[in-house]
Amino acid sequence: MSENNIPKRSEVPLELTWNLKDMFESDEDWMAEYEALKTYPEKITSLKGTLGRSADDLLAYFRLDDELELRLGKFYGYASCKGDEDTGNNFYQDLRGKATSTYVAISSAAAFATPEIMAIPEETLTAFYAERPELETYRRSLYRIRRRCAHILTPAEETLLASAGEMAEAPESIGSMFRNADLKFPSVTDSDGVSHPLTNGSLVPLLESPDPAFRRQVFETYYSRLGEYKNTVASTLDFQFKQLRFFANARKYSNTLEASLDRTEVPVSVYHALIDAVHANMDKMYRYVALRKKLLGLDELHMYDVYTPIVADAAEKIPFSQAKDTVLEALGVLGEDYTAMLREGFENRWIDVYENVGKRGGAYSSGNSRPHPYVLLNHKDNLDSQFTLAHEMGHALHSYLSCKNQPVSTSDYVIFVAEVASTCNEILLMHHLLKKTSDKRQRAYLINHFLDQFKGTLFRQTMFAEFELEMGRMSERGEALTADALCTKYHELNKLYFGPDMISDDGIALEWARIPHFFYNYYVFQYATGFSAAVAIANRILSEGAPAVADYKKFLSGGCSTDPISLLKIAGVDMSTPAPVNDALKLFGELLDEMEALS
Repeated sequence: MSENNIPKRSEVPLELTWNLKDMFESDEDWMAEYEALKTYPEKITSLKGTLGRSADDLLAYFRLDDELELRLGKFYGYASCKGDEDTGNNFYQDLRGKATSTYVAISSAAAFATPEIMAIPEETLTAFYAERPELETYRRSLYRIRRRCAHILTPAEETLLASAGEMAEAPESIGSMFRNADLKFPSVTDSDGVSHPLTNGSLVPLLESPDPAFRRQVFETYYSRLGEYKNTVASTLDFQFKQLRFFANARKYSNTLEASLDRTEVPVSVYHALIDAVHANMDKMYRYVALRKKLLGLDELHMYDVYTPIVADAAEKIPFSQAKDTVLEALGVLGEDYTAMLREGFENRWIDVYENVGKRGGAYSSGNSRPHPYVLLNHKDNLDSQFTLAHEMGHALHSYLSCKNQPVSTSDYVIFVAEVASTCNEILLMHHLLKKTSDKRQRAYLINHFLDQFKGTLFRQTMFAEFELEMGRMSERGEALTADALCTKYHELNKLYFGPDMISDDGIALEWARIPHFFYNYYVFQYATGFSAAVAIANRILSEGAPAVADYKKFLSGGCSTDPISLLKIAGVDMSTPAPVNDALKLFGELLDEMEALS
């Protein structure tokens, strides 16, 4: 499929799209479920005041909660996937709105449950377990609710907070609609006179061009247009942090970071320790930047030069069919049962493959794994896209295995471990590709890609995390997140992270305005911690074999059956210490040594 001729959704071949009929056969079936779910707020409300009354009543509530989890997963998943196929399709944006409203209505109706569960005396709950052993299935869920007792409000207050949920989603929703549907960029023309559409999805592939003048044109065109809307994006971020502050204050947390991380049982110290560890290893990042400048033969290295391959003539076109085959080979170390699940996803249209007009940018795994996961790609037939395929299928099979092996109540793993499986797949793919070649230039090309992973994940995502932390602090000090203030802070951090050999062009000060993850509530740091954990797990798999694979699959099947730090210990990684981050950064240094030797 030509990258220069982005098709309409209706023009995309069926086999390159996901099969959402596995969730709902038709829009009409979805609408029937929409009507059916309208009765559930009343069903939930009828249980109000009963949860501490008897073991049977408490069990009935959790079984209803399980039913709704299964139904809402498919219900919201279908509307979300349909909406992402073409963000300009108003019909499916309406479905997404209906799904959100339904979810909020049900959540609001269930707001009484947490305070009631909190109020059950410990001895009563112990008696309930003895009376109805089926409640053991929900012991972990009950613990996760009761551990946050200091932050649970009265039933009336919980109802009010739940009803504010739909409004709280407004900044992210507005930002997504702006980036994916309304924001348009001029086309850019290369030195051969060929015009290229410039979109959020095509920006990085175009910046991989070997032509510095074209890269500069792409960069300046993109950020010039984005800059026209900087105040709009800043305003949405300002209100994103205001709503985070509202909920953090209401629940008596000291700040928005603590509120966000407490939901997943991750100590705040892990966030700060990551930033400290990366700061202590900035010399390695500066070595990487200096090496890139040298190998590209540039007098000045600019921000638009960070994506083009150092060994450009080793790049190759990788069709989607080839990418699938290579990923299957690389992940063979995880066993036939794992690759069989991969084949099932490849052959049964779990994946929406290529970009089309209006399609949401980037890539994701839906997280909803009933009946199976769905993966959105914007595949570009290159090495990056091959790694993205491995990455997203790592997410997908993590979700799939957790749903297969856990009861509904503990099947949804928390975001702290969400990036581990995806990144482990990427690292195993990289080791596989390096093992297959002794060609000096090809190895240099692959190692450069691995170095770029470190740059993009461990360093860049930590920079994002530090920027997000500063946004939270600014908001908590009562400062408005204005475009000028955000540009100033982002530019400072960019200079710090890329060092003296990088020209931090003025345009890069606006990069914050194109990052959707800043609406995800302190999410990005987990890319860096997840990458570090994945390096440790992949190294253990490759060095120890079957025992490490078995432990890793226990982790993948763990859902949220215990806290995330304990789950990772099952796979042999202790994220409560700085060792995994430091070990990953040590590997980065060793790769730099090899790259310098190959050069």
